[in-house]
Parts: sequence; structure tokens; C-alpha cells
Amino acid sequence: MKKWFILILVVLFWANLAHAKQAPNKKARASRQVTKGQIQKTEPYKAFIVVEANTGNVLEGENTHARRPPASVTKLMVALIVLEKVSKGEVKLTDQIVTTKEASKIGGSQVFLKEGETFALEEMMKAIMVASGNDAAYAVAEHIGGSKEGFINLMNEKAKALNMADTEFHSVHGLPPSKGDKEDLTSCHDLVILAREILKYPKIIEWTSIKTEGFRGNVFIMQNHNKLLVKMPEADGLKTGYYSATGFNVVATAKKNDLRFIAVVMGSPSAKIRDNVAMEKLKKAFGRYKMLNIVKKGEVIDKDVMLDDGKYRKLKGIASANFLYPVASDKKGTVKKEIVLPDRIKGEIKEGQKMGELIIKFENDQIGKVDIISPVYVPKANLFTRLIRKLGLNI
Repeated sequence: MKKWFILILVVLFWANLAHAKQAPNKKARASRQVTKGQIQKTEPYKAFIVVEANTGNVLEGENTHARRPPASVTKLMVALIVLEKVSKGEVKLTDQIVTTKEASKIGGSQVFLKEGETFALEEMMKAIMVASGNDAAYAVAEHIGGSKEGFINLMNEKAKALNMADTEFHSVHGLPPSKGDKEDLTSCHDLVILAREILKYPKIIEWTSIKTEGFRGNVFIMQNHNKLLVKMPEADGLKTGYYSATGFNVVATAKKNDLRFIAVVMGSPSAKIRDNVAMEKLKKAFGRYKMLNIVKKGEVIDKDVMLDDGKYRKLKGIASANFLYPVASDKKGTVKKEIVLPDRIKGEIKEGQKMGELIIKFENDQIGKVDIISPVYVPKANLFTRLIRKLGLNI
């Protein structure tokens, strides 16, 4: 009996010891589960916006006016300044840009320019837009603005002119500020304004859609930081940006047929999450919206205008241009066309002469208008015919 009692005590001792060893493991597992849960709850972004590029209509957004550092997205404003000056003939893409000592010392993403090294402006712009070259951005800014400070002034003047009220620039490249310096600030709302403005210049898509390109005689191969170009067939620009304090940012654009959208995502915890958010938002937009050709150029407007003096008694006008507008699939029926035409017109009618307007409304708000013009030349009737008409006879 005594042996059995001792055996039971031994078994209980080892059971308690095993339980004590397992307890910390359970706590550790619980701790890991909490940690895992916290990671899963990490915000995928701090702010975002999606717009239709042609009209600027906002499809959805969150914290759209939150001011945040754009990082290398700043370089879009550099590109806009350059493209405007090229269009005005103030500079040429063939102009040679000489690398200064200061430009050669800029760190971060770069194409490793050396002091005195010279490249055409267009080559430098590709280095800025594809490789996000901070050194190239600095060199171009010095050349065009006369100095870094001079170019930053141009950037802020342009931001003000575009009503980018959330924006202030303090650098030409978007790098984190040095001690005592201020950081660049902007918002999703303002970056959409910038993107829509720069999309007026086809060169920007030509540059920002490049996936891989050689530089310095192919000694250095530039890889585009915008991986949406690979992940999404419709994507063709524009610019990414990152540093640790602000997170991962992107101003992305994609086009399908006649429809183009812009998505801005700021403050994502990783490039993958940022790209997934932008891609999800763009795909959602393409899935929901269609570009309607509401008015077709040359279509006949079904309302007669009486011609008091014309060879013909009446005339139907035609639309002078196409009018396309993005509309959600479930709201097509809310688009209306209102014909504004006089009942009568005196004198001769020239071909292409404006007769009135076609007002286009969406959900009772005017979204545009198209001139109604004469499809033909209508000369005056002869004097006898006009006299008979004044007498009230139907000729």
C-alpha cells in the first residue's frame, strides 16, 4: 500500500511540473496571437482618393486634405515645371544639363551622376521619372531655376496657381529634410490636381510608363519603382515615393479605352500594400463606371428652326462635337439633354454657324454643353419670295 502511495505522489509531481513548463508556452502563444492580430489591423493607408481624370470627379476618398510628406512624388512638380517650359519654347529636351558638385552629392535614389557629367534634359527627365534620381532632379532644378532655391520658388508658385492649398515645397527631390529644414507637404486632393495638370502633356506618360531603361550608355539600368506597371495592364504612370516617416505613397493612373482614372494613396506601411490598395481602387472604378458618348458629333438635333429669310423655310441643326462623360452603370438614366434653340432665325445661314446649344445634365446638374450648328449653307430667298412670305402666303 505504501508503494502505491509513493507512486501516486511521483505521478502528481511530474504532472504539475509538466503543466508549469507548458504554461509559459501558452502565454507566449497568446502573446503571439495578439501581436499577429495587431499586425492584421494595421491601416493600409493614411489617406487616398480616386478620380476620373477628364472631369476630375471624385469617385471615393478618405482624409483627402490630410497634409503629408509626398517623398519622391514631389518630382511630379519638377516634371510639370519642365514640360511647361518646353511647351513655351523656353527650354528644349535636347538642352545639355551639366552636373554640379552639389547635385553629385545628393543621396537616396540616384543614377550616380559625377561632377561635370553632362546629359540631355530628356535623359535627365527619364532618370528622374523612372529611377527617381535625386541627383538628376537637383541638376535639372539648378539648370532651369538658376539655383535649387530658385526652382523651389517656381514649384510653389505653380502650386499656388493651381490652387493646391494644402501644398508647400521645400525640396526638389522629396528626400527627408535635414536638421533645421522643413519637409515638403501636400495632400491627396492636391496631388490629383497636379496629376490632371501634368497629364495634359503626353511626354509624362511616355516617361512614367517605362519599366526598364538604360542610362549612361546602358552601363546603369534603371528600374521603374512603380510596380503597378507590371501588376496591372491598364496602368501607365505616374510616380511613387517613400521614406520611413511618411510611408509608401503613389500617384497612379490607368487607362482603358476612353476612360482614365487617377488613384492617390499616401502613408501605406509597405509598397505591396500601397500597390494593392491602388490597384483595388482602380479596378473597382473600371468595373463600376463607363464612358458614355452622350452626344455624337454630327448627330441631328430633332427640333426645327424657322428661317424667315432663307431659301428653305426650316432647318434642323447638328451637334458640333462629341461629348463623353463617365457615368456609373446604375445611373445612366439620369443623364439628360436639353435643347436650347430660337424658334426663328433671320438672314442667311452659313455652314457651321452656331444656332443654339445642347445642354447636358447629370442628376439635374449641368455637366457640359455642345454647340448646335447649321449643317449647310442656306442663302437668302429672292426678294419676291420674301415679299410673298411677309404677306402670309406659304412659299
